[in-house]
Amino acid sequence: MLRALDLIDRGIGAVLRPVLFLAMAALIVAISLQVGSRLFFRALGWTEEVSRFLVIWITFLGAALAWQQHRHIAVGVLVDALPAAFGRLVRIAACIVVIAFMAALVKVGLDYLDTQWRQRSASLRLSMARIYVVIPLSAGLMAWFAFSDLLRLLAGKEVAAQGGTGQ
Repeated sequence: MLRALDLIDRGIGAVLRPVLFLAMAALIVAISLQVGSRLFFRALGWTEEVSRFLVIWITFLGAALAWQQHRHIAVGVLVDALPAAFGRLVRIAACIVVIAFMAALVKVGLDYLDTQWRQRSASLRLSMARIYVVIPLSAGLMAWFAFSDLLRLLAGKEVAAQGGTGQ
């Protein structure tokens, strides 16, 4: 079962990395077009909107990838100072809290999408739900990663501490 978790986690990471790379490249192009058009021509209004939307997606998907790679900032001094068995219980409790929070964020994000379907962006006229769908998506991914960490901890395996080297 843990091998299946590892495969799924690596598969999600293998999808997220190129998506984030392409989003960053698109952000660089959009900002370069924005600066160039303002300097030499008439400003392209849509570039500011595209840049803002890309930053939203990069932030949320980047947070999910950072969770998968155990790269979020963490202060592990207290947990590391605890006896091993108790430290493991604290890590299990932390995973449960994260799963509950992310599940709530998925619920709130989905509710928010219901209100955003009719709202359109100013320049591109996109449904804002297309932009904000990243909230429940990334929260679901982080809940999955916390769940897989929880299963590893329950199986007695070590999970890299947040702030670790990742995969």
